[in-house]
Amino acid sequence: MIDNDGRPTRTTPQADSVVALVDAASGVEREVIGAWIAAGGLAGEIDSDAPVTQVDLDAKALIKRLVNRRDDPLVVPVRVLWLPPERDGVRRVTFADLAMLTNPRKPNRLVQRRLLRTHPDRHQVLVGAPARLSELRTNYPEAAALLRSGSPDAFARSVLRAAVVALERAERTVIGDRYKVPQLVAEEILDSPEFQRKLDYIADEFGSDPAHVHRSAEKALRELVAAQSRLVSDLFTQAMRPVHASTWKVDTDLGGLDALRSLNRKYPLVFLPSHRSYVDAFVLGDVLARNDFPPNHVIGGANLNFWPMGPIARRTGTVFIRRSFGDDEVYKAVVEEYFAYLLSKRFNMEWYFEGGRTRTGKLRPPRYGLLNYLAAAVRSGRVEDVMLVPVSITYERLNELGAIASEQAGGKKKPEGIAWLARYVRSQQHSAGRVYVRFGEAISARERLGTHGDPLGERPETIPLHDTATGATKVPDESALSETERKAVQRLAFDVAVRINTVTPITVNALVTLALLGVHERALTLGQVRTVLDPVLGYIDRRGLPAGELSKLRDEQGLQVVLEQLALAGVVTVYRGGLEPVYSIEPGAHLEAAFYRNSAVHWFVNRAILELAALTAVEQPGDDPLRAAWRAAFALRDLLKFEFFFPEREEFADQIIEEVRVIVPEWDENTPDDRLDQQFLSALTESGFVMAHRVLRSFFDAQLVVAERLVDRPADAVIDRKEFIDECVAVGKQMLLQQRLHSPESVSTELFTSAWKLADNHNLIAPAEPGGEDDLIARRNEFAQQLRDLGERIARAASLDPSNRNSL
Repeated sequence: MIDNDGRPTRTTPQADSVVALVDAASGVEREVIGAWIAAGGLAGEIDSDAPVTQVDLDAKALIKRLVNRRDDPLVVPVRVLWLPPERDGVRRVTFADLAMLTNPRKPNRLVQRRLLRTHPDRHQVLVGAPARLSELRTNYPEAAALLRSGSPDAFARSVLRAAVVALERAERTVIGDRYKVPQLVAEEILDSPEFQRKLDYIADEFGSDPAHVHRSAEKALRELVAAQSRLVSDLFTQAMRPVHASTWKVDTDLGGLDALRSLNRKYPLVFLPSHRSYVDAFVLGDVLARNDFPPNHVIGGANLNFWPMGPIARRTGTVFIRRSFGDDEVYKAVVEEYFAYLLSKRFNMEWYFEGGRTRTGKLRPPRYGLLNYLAAAVRSGRVEDVMLVPVSITYERLNELGAIASEQAGGKKKPEGIAWLARYVRSQQHSAGRVYVRFGEAISARERLGTHGDPLGERPETIPLHDTATGATKVPDESALSETERKAVQRLAFDVAVRINTVTPITVNALVTLALLGVHERALTLGQVRTVLDPVLGYIDRRGLPAGELSKLRDEQGLQVVLEQLALAGVVTVYRGGLEPVYSIEPGAHLEAAFYRNSAVHWFVNRAILELAALTAVEQPGDDPLRAAWRAAFALRDLLKFEFFFPEREEFADQIIEEVRVIVPEWDENTPDDRLDQQFLSALTESGFVMAHRVLRSFFDAQLVVAERLVDRPADAVIDRKEFIDECVAVGKQMLLQQRLHSPESVSTELFTSAWKLADNHNLIAPAEPGGEDDLIARRNEFAQQLRDLGERIARAASLDPSNRNSL
């Protein structure tokens, strides 16, 4: 048996009597267990010859024959485990096993009898960890108190849950950790005295009927709890594997998985993957299942809870959470309690902390809501620690990019449903290269949240508090978090994002689209593409950056294959009518191409900032060049802070200095500290490539559209964000036709939304206070002019790039 914290209790085999809690679903199973006990099977397991009483594992039977006993028997749960046929050394249910119209893990009575005769290896009797009846009463003191007061139901249910969990643990030693599933979750949570007090407090606080609040909580909990099934998990994995297995070759970091398996023996894991595709959860789930990890509880949006996917997904561990809780305090309490329960029982979890699929290819800003619930569980002491696992899932090609690009250009997202699912599955039936699954270094939530061993942390009022005077429990609220606590959660999310980026490999398509997007509308021959890529490949090697199969790009045959595959995907167009084929971005496919490039763009942002900072220093004679360069670098960092994850100023400065040393290795020895001149700029261009226009131009062009639309708004006007973004899309298309923007990739609702956040951060959105109109107008104009000047500087940087010279 186990205690209420999920830990094994000390066994005491020396006992005067033994009670076998028989978990049998049929007479056949009861016969098997009875014969096994009579043959001395249980005596051998517990090393005791004490007489055995068999009691059905049922609450009513427990009340009648166990919980009121005066003696102290040893309580031992037993069950018959049925196994699927073994295939290639693995026992897993397949669709072929269902031909007998019964679940091989739960065969019907007739099939059980046949299996006993023909396949005795397909069953065995499981024994859960035993415990004294007195130990069970100690482990569940509040339920035992109810027992003493004449209400045995709660104690009987606690014994039943403990027995089921003990049997589940024993079963996983046979079938593997990938089949770890929670049992009787809703019942255990609803029976929790602390949770009941919390609901009573809500009822009192809001003047509601306590019975109504408890019913609402039970309804929300049963809507929320993922009722996992081993059968459905096996079949669903088998059914969905072709969706990605026929499309991508999965390239997994097995070393990272070994380290996580070791951590998972002590702590629950929360996987936080990057989110680029609907298929992400299937890819990661398959990787974990193949490596014997228990299934994650995947937190999903209600938009995917449609028939038949919703009911099936819930049976495989998906938890569908409402996207907005509003003022529903009962639902908030239920979600928080469910999170804490799963973590305290060491069930692994998974959610996509960006809040949705990226539309640009790079990481989106994180959402903090679910991390706040995790933080509450850690601070409350319900769980010793939680290890957050940054996961990068990177695709060489994605077949769903057309729909994503359409949304970014102002199109409407098609609602998910059965017809959408059929179209999506059909679209995946084309080979798309590799998908790279990489695991970043796990992060201790306790360390990052600053609790350092104190289960209550510095601010106990941010967790549920029991009020001894009223018997109520205060309800935590995100708005009640201190500024320090909010920043701790934000830093935690930032660290996750940085570690995802740190292990994200640079793919062949990321580099090829980087090359072609950087030459505007020009087409390049195969040799010219190699001329662009060769110095970039050298730069990647010098920095030791993670990479995919970049060796393909080092010879013309491999590079040609990559280009032709992009042409088949509709991202690249090929003209073959001249002396040799030439390649360019397909008209109308710039957003798709930018998606591939942006999956690796974070590796080149500092280089691009350095280029623009150096150009600023050279163009400002009379000023201290080095000081001017640093001012420019920090100003660029500020403009891009809603697009990329930058470290603190000091670490950012160190990273820029490292970029300098990559370009001029002898910089520290031969260059005075106060100089940054044309010689450095020459060394930069002689490196063979310039990144500023390839990496940053689209972001600054989008910011310019937002800035100019703000200039045209009255200073006292209230601006509706959605209407404003729609206007930016329309005006951005016009500016593109007028060649005021460089590329269609700048006309993106995602980029305009980030630019809106930047403008709001600079206090350029809210209407001016009376008397402050002139100041707001001046600051909006200054912001727009800054971006125009920056656009001109990027154009000058582009002119230094060898790929934009006639000699290419």
